[in-house]
Amino acid sequence: MSAPDAYTIVVTNNNKLQSGKGYRPPCSKEEFIMSNSTNRAAVPEAKSALERFKYEVASEIGVPLTDGYNGDLTSKQNGSVGGYMVKKMIEAQERQMAGK
Repeated sequence: MSAPDAYTIVVTNNNKLQSGKGYRPPCSKEEFIMSNSTNRAAVPEAKSALERFKYEVASEIGVPLTDGYNGDLTSKQNGSVGGYMVKKMIEAQERQMAGK
């Protein structure tokens, strides 16, 4: 795999396209796409179950997540809740696929 080309086209803060040799975007293409993604549930009917699951996981790992403002929590604390949720969902899916 070769190194990425230095020529890029990105959307700048004022929503105009900017391109040129040597221009270094503020983030990678993947980061740009992820930062502009929406936070919508693929299955809207599962939203309340996911909310309950979030608080269950936070309780399990000792993160003091409350219903309402949680701006006093660190990124590490908040990220650990989401990361552990994903880990548990993958484990559950693997068990289901294995027939256990």
